[in-house]
Order: sequence, then structure tokens, then C-alpha cells
Amino acid sequence: MKKGIFWIVSLGLLGTLGACKKNSVNPVSAAQTVAATPIATLGLYEYASGTNKRIFLPITKVGNQSVTYYSIFDTGSTGMTLDANGILPASMITSSGITVAGDSVVVNGITVTSKTSVMSYGDQTSLTKEYGNLAYATITLGDQTGNITTKRIPFFLYYKIQNVTTGVVAAAHSADVFGVGPGTSYAFTAIASPLSYFTTTTGQISGFKLATLGSTGFTSTGTYVGGLLTIGLINSDYSSGFIMHPLTYSATGGYLSNIPATITYGSQITSAQVLFDTGTPSVTIIEDNKVTGAGALPTNTKVTVTTNKGFVYSYTTSSTANLTEVENPNVTGDYRTIFSLDFFVSNEYLLDYTNHQIGLKNN
Repeated sequence: MKKGIFWIVSLGLLGTLGACKKNSVNPVSAAQTVAATPIATLGLYEYASGTNKRIFLPITKVGNQSVTYYSIFDTGSTGMTLDANGILPASMITSSGITVAGDSVVVNGITVTSKTSVMSYGDQTSLTKEYGNLAYATITLGDQTGNITTKRIPFFLYYKIQNVTTGVVAAAHSADVFGVGPGTSYAFTAIASPLSYFTTTTGQISGFKLATLGSTGFTSTGTYVGGLLTIGLINSDYSSGFIMHPLTYSATGGYLSNIPATITYGSQITSAQVLFDTGTPSVTIIEDNKVTGAGALPTNTKVTVTTNKGFVYSYTTSSTANLTEVENPNVTGDYRTIFSLDFFVSNEYLLDYTNHQIGLKNN
């Protein structure tokens, strides 16, 4: 997730929120090609406010405590972040931190450790920091429309979010993020995607598949769309038209979601490391070190991305969708080209945690 994550929306009855060349190698061995089903299939809530779009995964229990929070489903970050307000007693939360006596404390089935960290979002032009602690708990994902409970997993329990430039402190739960990217969190290496902790059985691979979102579900009141998220991959997923992209390992953060690609926009062409990010709500950012300044592409500009494995995706900018800006990474400090949630409206996405690869599919 790069930009624009800190906005609060209302989803009607949901309440106020805080918030490829085809791979010829099948990761499921011949001995595993028995009939198998995914671990679970859940729906997500689609929400729109103007040109901004979000998809949310409900969180309905943390430890022993029943809650109603809607976390941003984010392929661009790793690990769950959850506001401590409403989770911990108010007496434990101060403007300077969460009070933990000793190494850790257990509250409502949630283990809060004394280990602290700071997470940063954005780039050099707009930076926001999130402050919190390493915590552990079982988490119930989904709501009455369908749910599943994790084992005890690590996550980032934050108490404050502040814009470094303006000093403004964001409202509670405005950055509850369900980060499903590969690798580990930059806050704590102990934290990975919550979806990576589910135990697989014969014929299952650790990972998830995100169906095409479509456009009709994005409403200002929020729309539940069933069957969008499949947890656990099976043999047939790898023969259904996905183009697979092996991921690169980094000493910081582990396996990265960035995919080598070439991008053509208008008459320009540039090489790129591409991140397909459900956490970016509206504007695709093309990083091109040949440009002298930042600017939005005019409407009716054609943009095409071609990955190093042969996946091709094209769109045309408009005033209401596929908004795209071009920036110089020497100015922003971020070399990644980041495709917004609009990409997922018409494309499927698969992430294989076991074999460290991303699958992309036109639909």
C-alpha cells in the first residue's frame, strides 16, 4: 500500500470504519493431485467514494473479544494492523504508547508484548507513521455471511497514526489493514500475512486467490460480494490460465511482490518494478526516471504493462477511473510502479506463499 490509506468511510449498517508466461511447473506433486477443496471462501465488502475504491474484510473477533471492524484488504503490504482503541482498556493506551508491564501482558485473550515499532506509509512527498506493539491473538475473519478463525497469529497493534508533515493524528481505526503480501512485515519480521498461517492438508497449497471484483459492487453504502477471496490454493488453480511470476528474495522484508515489467504510456516507454496493489484506492503511479516532474496523464491516454513473463494488461485513462500519474523516483524515493485497485476490477490475482510466486490472469 503506497498512498491514500488513511480515510474513514461509512458502510451503512456496517458502521464507521477505521479504516505472466504460463508456468509449466505445477507446485502440487503427482502424489497430491487428489480431489481437494480450498480452506475457505469468503466475501468482501466493496466501497466507493468518488474515484476512490476500497475492498474490506470484516474482523469480528480478536482473542476472546467480539468486535466489528472492517480492515482494508491490501495486497501491497504484509501483516495485519489493528487499532488498540476498543481492543485494549483505555487505561493502557496513552499518547506516547501502550502500557505493558514486563515483557508482555494478556488482555481478553490478546498477548501484547513490550516490543515496539514504527511503520511508514507513503513516500518522501507525503509520509505517515504508525506507532504500536507486536501482539498475538486468534482472529475471526468474515462475519455472519461466512467466516473462519485463524490460529494464534502475530499482528501490529497500533495506538497512533500521524502525518509527519502536518502533525495531524488520524482517527481511531482509520488504518486497520489486512496486509496479505508475501514476505514479512517491516515492523516486525515475526509478522507475515494472516492468510499464510492457515494449516494446509493434502492437495492444498498455502496462498489465496482473489476473483475479479467487477464494477457494480462499488457503492457509497458498501456492498457485500460473496466468493471473492479463496484461502488455500488447489491443483486446478495452476491450470486455469494464470501466468505465474516467481518472486525475488530481499534481505529486508523477505519475498517481494514487485514484478519486472515494461510500461508504455502514450508515446513513452519505461522499464519498471510493478506492484499490483488493492491498497491503493484510485491513482496508479508510474515511476519514470526520465521525467522532469510529476503530473497526471491526460484522459484517453492508453497505458500498457507487459510483465517479464508475458502477462499484458492495457487500459485507457478517464476522468472517473484508471487515474494515472507519472513521477520521478529520484524525487519520490520509491522506485515501484504501483497499479491501483482499478486493476483488480477486470483481472484475477493469485499469491502462492509456499512457492513464492504471483499469478495474474485477464478476465
